[in-house]
Amino acid sequence: MITVQIWSDVVCPWCYIGKRRIERALADFEQPVDIVWRSFQLDPEAPVREDGGFAESFAARKGLEVGQVRSMFGHVTEVAAGEGLAYDFDRVHGANTFDAHRLLHLAAARGKQGELKERLLRAYFTEGEWIGDQAVLARLASDVGLDEAEARRALEDGEYADEVRADIQSARSLGISGVPFFVFDRTFGVSGAQPVEVFTRALEAARDASTVDSSGAAGQACDDDSCAV
Repeated sequence: MITVQIWSDVVCPWCYIGKRRIERALADFEQPVDIVWRSFQLDPEAPVREDGGFAESFAARKGLEVGQVRSMFGHVTEVAAGEGLAYDFDRVHGANTFDAHRLLHLAAARGKQGELKERLLRAYFTEGEWIGDQAVLARLASDVGLDEAEARRALEDGEYADEVRADIQSARSLGISGVPFFVFDRTFGVSGAQPVEVFTRALEAARDASTVDSSGAAGQACDDDSCAV
């Protein structure tokens, strides 16, 4: 079975788009593929809950004009719509994603990681949920069949923090500075929300091991739309 590890952040708009595009590639790929979501934080210093307008706060952090940020948001919203995603940046609330990543590791242990990843992305980009809030996270976990009380306990007790840090360290060791980043069978990488056909070719290359350079980690990479640190 092919394994695809995907480093991404819950607040990365290109990560959601990339998720949809690789899912479309997988729909036409006959061989089983195991998707593993890896943790990455675009802004580790972000507050748990950020009040105020998101465009204004984003512009302040990045040193940009608010109008420029709104234009950027408009562009990515249009691209997302092409993938069937309804972004609403007027409802988005900035948040620290460390706890969300911890919860994704719990979900992986319960066989629900993919479902929770989708739920968190939709909650953030479409529904305006406060995904840095532990009570909100536990409720969202219950939406995909996880035990809400277990999720709340895991968050309160600091579980899976080491796993999140290990993912982030692995990203550093691979030289990953932007997400989404896809690693196919620990052999080569694809960076960014690439077109579907790029993911299709990557899956085919992973299947046909003789065409892949197996000398090490993500030595080959393609760059496209992504969010960088």
